[in-house]
Amino acid sequence: MSQVSLHSLAPFSSVSLLKKLVSFPFPLLASRSLALPTRAPPSYLRLTLRPFSLRAMASHIVGYPRMGPKRELKFALESFWDGKSSAEELQKVAADLRSSIWRQMSEAGIKYIPSNTFSYYDQMLDNTAMLGAVPPRYGWNGGEIGFDVYFSMARGNASVPAMEMTKWFDTNYHYIVPELGPDVKFSYASHKAVDEYKEAKALGVDSVPVLIGPVSYLLLSKPAKGVEKSFSLLSLIGKILPIYKEVVAELKAAGATWIQFDEPTLVLDLESHQLQAFTHAYSELESSLSGLNVLIETYFADVPVETYKTLTSLKAVTGFGFDLVRGTKTLDLIKSGFPSDKYLFAGVVDGRNIWANDLASSLSTLQALEGIVGKEKVVVSTSCSLLHTAVDLVNETKLDKELKSWLAFAAQKIVEVNALAKALVGQKDEAFFASNATAHASRKSSPRVTNEAVQKAAAALRGSDHRRATNVSARLDAQQKKLNLPILPTTTIGSFPQTMDLRRVRREYKAKKISETDYVNAIKEEINKVVKLQEVLDIDVLVHGEPERNDMVEYFGEQLSGFAFTVNGWVQSYGSRCVKPPIIFGDVSRPKAMTVFWSSMAQSMTKRPMKGMLTGPVTILNWSFVRNDQPRHETCYQIALAIKDEVEDLERAGITVIQIDEAALREGLPLRKSEQSFYLDWAVHSFRITNCGVKDTTQIHTHMCYSNFNDIIHSIINMDADVITIENSRSDEKLLSVFREGVKYGAGIGPGVYDIHSPRIPSTEEVADRINKMLAVLESNILWVNPDCGLKTRKYTEVQPALSNMVAAAKLIRTQLASAN
Repeated sequence: MSQVSLHSLAPFSSVSLLKKLVSFPFPLLASRSLALPTRAPPSYLRLTLRPFSLRAMASHIVGYPRMGPKRELKFALESFWDGKSSAEELQKVAADLRSSIWRQMSEAGIKYIPSNTFSYYDQMLDNTAMLGAVPPRYGWNGGEIGFDVYFSMARGNASVPAMEMTKWFDTNYHYIVPELGPDVKFSYASHKAVDEYKEAKALGVDSVPVLIGPVSYLLLSKPAKGVEKSFSLLSLIGKILPIYKEVVAELKAAGATWIQFDEPTLVLDLESHQLQAFTHAYSELESSLSGLNVLIETYFADVPVETYKTLTSLKAVTGFGFDLVRGTKTLDLIKSGFPSDKYLFAGVVDGRNIWANDLASSLSTLQALEGIVGKEKVVVSTSCSLLHTAVDLVNETKLDKELKSWLAFAAQKIVEVNALAKALVGQKDEAFFASNATAHASRKSSPRVTNEAVQKAAAALRGSDHRRATNVSARLDAQQKKLNLPILPTTTIGSFPQTMDLRRVRREYKAKKISETDYVNAIKEEINKVVKLQEVLDIDVLVHGEPERNDMVEYFGEQLSGFAFTVNGWVQSYGSRCVKPPIIFGDVSRPKAMTVFWSSMAQSMTKRPMKGMLTGPVTILNWSFVRNDQPRHETCYQIALAIKDEVEDLERAGITVIQIDEAALREGLPLRKSEQSFYLDWAVHSFRITNCGVKDTTQIHTHMCYSNFNDIIHSIINMDADVITIENSRSDEKLLSVFREGVKYGAGIGPGVYDIHSPRIPSTEEVADRINKMLAVLESNILWVNPDCGLKTRKYTEVQPALSNMVAAAKLIRTQLASAN
């Protein structure tokens, strides 16, 4: 891969060339209907733009999805990574997407349009590139950081692993964790923020450049390998602020009038020295920021009282952005006092869900805020970046009219923000508001939302903790007698590579281009191939590879009542990886068995144990767009009952090992500590509901991936699973530290021995070394050997040698243990 700068060869490096590539008129004060792409939206989502009144309407979008309405960036990235297209072709796709986003916001009348929220992989990684904080293993020798180094940090390469990836707060988005230490030499190494500001300006948009704030950047980083874990990351603030000052100076020189610093860690429970870091940082930046309007944006939760006081007393700041959807208590803080000379960016349009805004309710909130902070000081905004929602409802051709009227994707949320901003200055579109009210009334009264039998079954769960009757130690003994597994048993997490042919078969079956018989035969052939491969590799507990599944949540949601599905409702999870979350609009139940046919077929192909593969209720909940008309835990209990039915059907069909994945349990954890115990109680309870009725000889597995588990390890133990497989290798074996610190774990456990999100193939020696590290803190009779996660995104040319080395390493350590005994 060539060492191409992130911007040097881009089509947009030349303004004249850029205009040729993405030229379009920019009627900033257009007096015409809003032109959304492709077909017209429903009447509720159509809005006529009129000239501004004397009192300008103030509207703001925190950020926007990057992938494109049809995942254009995903395909461009993967083509580039596969060597099928050039850097220039990738950059052309990126430039077209950015221009389309800016045009959409401009035509909608949005006043504060963000730039630098686009990313080729991750915005935190972009910030790392800006600061030149490249770990030494990537061989960067200075200069502008290009694609080679950038994508190596994100994905690893043939010789070195990727940087750690973990969840972004309580979302399903993943960010690349900066690796920092006292010896990092920071330098201004990526001019992306300035380039994108100039790019927007050349197209007629005076955008608001967005940077990850300096304090949140450090608080979301980790000490690099070899650096003491106690190292204070905030001690580096003096080293990174000079680079921020350089960026600010360049933005000012380019003509920027506003700058947005995202400081999402302000919603966490911060210690006093961490709060002091904010005061210090923005005091240090004050002179550099002179002449600029500065917005500090927070999101995802309430801002704590002391944090609110610290934040609103910062002198260099012009405005403050608050999430007023998930942070409703912040409203009380604003009512108790808000600086008279500051702007309030009121996040009343939900950036995390796809339900249409209750415009009347939001307008009432905004009018109340005007009475507190002043009529000219309220800016209507989204609660967070729209990155976390689907892109555009107009691309949904299969949702029925009623359900579609209840929804708003990112493009429609821009329209909602604009409508509220107009209403706030006396330009209320009465027809638009009336249509919105009708849609809300329709949803509230629709019979498809409520199922009384489901409501009663969920209510009956109260009063029991749904634990299995026998303790885990006795169950493991009973299971071993039945399964007869070797020490250090090997397995995989569930999925095997999804080839182009496999995707084509599913696509053709869905489009009714092939018969059900042809489809079943094709899937059966794929399962047989996966089973035989695992037998050749000598894996102990097999999986069927999930060839019939498009997505681990969508597959189940399609077979449960109360769910709806989109065609193009894609949301970025990490890099080019997108997910299409189901929409839970009503009460959930299971009309019939969902996986028994395929699992039974797979088990008939082998004498080895075959895992039944299910997605757990908490993960289905956290990876869906969830109804907002009842508490989340009530919806979760309904899903748990549906999965319980499936578990018991699998057991009756002779499946003796059943995996119930709870990959997303950690990400649903509330950001504020005071709210965490309630969530963990109902989340763990939901998991136990699914398998409380099985026999002792049925082994229940679960799997978790890519999160910091150490702080919830006792809740994980409380799930009472027989075996847990868990991500470990990409996070520098952080998980093992909890066992070094004395936590006792008596169930089976398989910390991942290699990172499947990188194309790199680990050697037998490397895997054996990881197993030995695990044996230093875990008993050999409970340890399992497995990859970090499912193999769906990898190629067979990567999977086969990696698994071969994994099995060889397990056998090597078994031999060594036998010799030692």
